[in-house]
Amino acid sequence: MASLQLATNARKMAYANPVPTLYRAIAKELPRVLTIYDIDLPVPEARAGIRALFQGNAHIKDERVVDMLVEKGYMELEETLLHYKQKSHLLRIFEGFKHQSTGADRKKLGRDSTIDEQFDRA
Repeated sequence: MASLQLATNARKMAYANPVPTLYRAIAKELPRVLTIYDIDLPVPEARAGIRALFQGNAHIKDERVVDMLVEKGYMELEETLLHYKQKSHLLRIFEGFKHQSTGADRKKLGRDSTIDEQFDRA
């Protein structure tokens, strides 16, 4: 009887603070994920990237939106652990999307551009 009561209380505590519970679950699995996907990144640096994602949503106060984001976080964690993601998907999270090109980075071509200028990768 006491174990049932303890389990009920533990379940209520998990629902009382769903965001820290999700963060702890991700932090717990992070070394395993880095090993599985062969990502050469120190664990504290990876945790800092995850913390930045959580802090980016810290302004959200609506309970329904928070619950939706927590569920999405658990789904992302499950997909990662089941190898549904590729290494590049995780690197995008850890490196802060720095590989995405913006409009300012693209080269401008005119009407009289040669074929070499159009396909030059520099």
